Amino acid sequence: MSSQRESPHEAVHAEAASEATGPAEGPGVAEAIAAAVTGLLRASGQDLSHKDLADTPTRVGRLWRDQFLCGERMDPAVILGDPVEGEAPTSLVIIRDLPYHGMCPHHLLPYVGRATVAYLPGTQLVGFGRLGDLVNCYTRRLTLQERACNDIVDALMAHLDARGAGCVMVGEHMCLRIPDNRHRAQVVTASFRGELQQRTELQDRLWS
Repeated sequence: MSSQRESPHEAVHAEAASEATGPAEGPGVAEAIAAAVTGLLRASGQDLSHKDLADTPTRVGRLWRDQFLCGERMDPAVILGDPVEGEAPTSLVIIRDLPYHGMCPHHLLPYVGRATVAYLPGTQLVGFGRLGDLVNCYTRRLTLQERACNDIVDALMAHLDARGAGCVMVGEHMCLRIPDNRHRAQVVTASFRGELQQRTELQDRLWS
């Protein structure tokens, strides 16, 4: 038996996954997706016996389960449920350049980007890594960037008892870039709650 201890960062992923429910839960998800991909390839007229496609359904099934649906198995209450204690009052917390990726539910094409997350602490602080986990929780699922942005700040208000929360996300969406290769656009979304809705001087710090 290994004596290596699980890190707190790994533990929050395991705990969140064990308590969550949803369509991505269960050992058969990757297999079901693989079967669907097999049908898609067959419907596209592909030769499933070709060496390039031999393991494609299995790879895609695992990729979707582990990268594009795993957020549904994460619980924001668990992610934010272990506050940092014993620290002096903090006026504002901002974390920049948190990478994220998600899957557009309209076209089933991926998007990638970086998020800036901020909150005005009430009585609780949370570890910086937990904010990255929170972004993953709401982006690694079939969702819109706009919705993920709202979900992140709502979770900070609900589960961290923040006085205010903000999130700015800048993403590149394949559904904009692929058709006729006509767009190199970036999608920018922003959500603010609580005191950050009125304090534009603090909002400006998320944009800089």
